[in-house]
Amino acid sequence: MNETDTMGSNTDETPAAPRRAACPEFAEGDARQMDLAVGGQALIEGVMMRSPKYLAMAVRTPDQRIVIRKKIFNSIIRKLPFLNIPVLRGGIHLIETMGLGIDALMFSADQALSEDRIEEKKSKFWDSVTMWATVAFSFVLSMGLFFYLPIILTDLVVGEESGSIVWNAVDGLFRVVMFVLYLWGISKLPDMARVFEYHGAEHKSIHAFENGRSLDADGAREFTTLHPRCGTSFLFFVMIISIVVFSFLGRPEGLSDRLTRLAFVPLIGGLAYEAIKLSGKYAKAWFLQPVIWPGLMLQKITTSPPDDEQLTVGMAALKAVLTPEADDFKERIYFDLPTELTTEPGPGSAPEGDSA
Repeated sequence: MNETDTMGSNTDETPAAPRRAACPEFAEGDARQMDLAVGGQALIEGVMMRSPKYLAMAVRTPDQRIVIRKKIFNSIIRKLPFLNIPVLRGGIHLIETMGLGIDALMFSADQALSEDRIEEKKSKFWDSVTMWATVAFSFVLSMGLFFYLPIILTDLVVGEESGSIVWNAVDGLFRVVMFVLYLWGISKLPDMARVFEYHGAEHKSIHAFENGRSLDADGAREFTTLHPRCGTSFLFFVMIISIVVFSFLGRPEGLSDRLTRLAFVPLIGGLAYEAIKLSGKYAKAWFLQPVIWPGLMLQKITTSPPDDEQLTVGMAALKAVLTPEADDFKERIYFDLPTELTTEPGPGSAPEGDSA
């Protein structure tokens, strides 16, 4: 998903000369040619990481071991390059990420709540039904809170004489306020607080990779938990871009007008995706920092400083996706071994990464 550079500095203090992680998979600069080289997502007691070739989920089990599920990742856009069109690719990427995220969450829930579950097992029918029912309920709830309810509240506040721009600006303001309150509310739940700590571990791990630091807790500890390409920032862009797009649709007068707005959600998501890409690529540009800043501030709600054990989980997932496999590799599940990727001094910085 969902998830690093912050307002001109990647660390809390001036870093020493960066070191490049020795990773054969990226030796020829593949990641530099990718818009989103390394991405991640916080899981239940774990972290998912994605590279151009692999996907890995690392989860801390009740017996304090780290179980990893690694498999081939071949994006639809890489299979069908003609789909790599600005805005269009954003919608495709979001659908693809949602599917991967749900699968990763199911795996992490299974491993984090049960001991000795390293063996791959077929998902029970009702487990799948429950998960997809939860996803459907969450979708309906989000549509109600962040789409339909703001429309109702705006109709109550804005008079009939007000124009489309005023109406949509107030509607967007309600949407942003409700989004922030929602994030703040769930951050107070103990289980979500743990997920947000792993979210911070994911960001710090990608920080270390981007800056060529050692891929362990020591290499990641000093970095910030904020990232311009985080999914939280993406959602903020969705909120802001929707105000502009919906302004062209006028003021919705009836149910049909309100439902018509749903048809523009893929367009809004695609535009937000491009905005996130630019934010990551030009994060240090002074003229973009005011645009990036609100999303980073929201991440102060959705990320929390992780402990070293959580950083170790994030690094386990990261190292898994950076380690090349045999050509016939498809998928495997294993316990992480206490080994680190070696590092070597060298100029420059590691390839750009992405977070969710």
